[in-house]
Amino acid sequence: MEETYNRSKILLETGTNELEIMVFTIYGELYGINVAKVKEIMMSNEVKPIPHAHPSIEGIFKPRGTLMTVVDLPLYLTGRETEKNSRDLFIVTGFNKMYTAFRVNTVEGISRISWADIQKPDKSINGGEDGVTTGITQCGGRLVSILDFEKITADISPATSIQMEEIEKLGKREERSSNIVVVEDSILLIKMIQQALIKAGYHNLELFNNGQEAWDYLRIEGRENGKVDLIITDIEMPKMDGHRLTKLVKEDEELKHIPIVIFSSLIDEEMRRKGKAVGADEQLSKPEIGHLVEILDYLLEKRD
Repeated sequence: MEETYNRSKILLETGTNELEIMVFTIYGELYGINVAKVKEIMMSNEVKPIPHAHPSIEGIFKPRGTLMTVVDLPLYLTGRETEKNSRDLFIVTGFNKMYTAFRVNTVEGISRISWADIQKPDKSINGGEDGVTTGITQCGGRLVSILDFEKITADISPATSIQMEEIEKLGKREERSSNIVVVEDSILLIKMIQQALIKAGYHNLELFNNGQEAWDYLRIEGRENGKVDLIITDIEMPKMDGHRLTKLVKEDEELKHIPIVIFSSLIDEEMRRKGKAVGADEQLSKPEIGHLVEILDYLLEKRD
């Protein structure tokens, strides 16, 4: 049995600050993933092991001619080695320009919620940079942990994440005076983006973990001439997502001149249309940090 997941049926209107999460279980606990990352749900398959792979990588399989890595999510989250159940499911994801299958026990369904209803977990609970929970929400009276799948894939395969070598390839660079706002909810990724931008000469950075915090800042500081030269934002964030933030900025007479770059793992043709609809100046997929710097150079030089 196999279920193909068609996300086009439930696409939300751009800029509404809502999302749909797919709720699944691992050892009876509820977890969630943004539906925008999900390409397909299928019954678990036989997997070919890969020698010397990360312990959480089960191996590979090839459904309909597409080679995919299979991640043992129960093992990754709990460290418990258990026998695989034939009733387990694979959630096939598509982000960062790659497809990965994550083993889960069951899929409970899909819930539509507002980003405002997602709370950022306390650092003492989430483990700071090592934490893999980006938010906590409630569905049907039960708490659901929304997982940072980008952080999980970066842990398992660091080569799929931001690479500082891309900045070095740009050659010698001078320090820039531009003031840049960076909005990203992943503790790991915002630190990596910050390090990469500083290495590229961009030292004047204001960092925010969600769109609401950034919007509160922009409404005051952004109106001062020269205080904000450019905004980089992720899409998926608690309290306010990147599309909503972009829409608010571009509809504001005093802020709409500020260039906005959407830097997200979700950029595909569908998301590109949504970003364009809310007024994003540029959109590119993680983890292309070298390309991001080139885009910043271009937009800021064009402004000058």
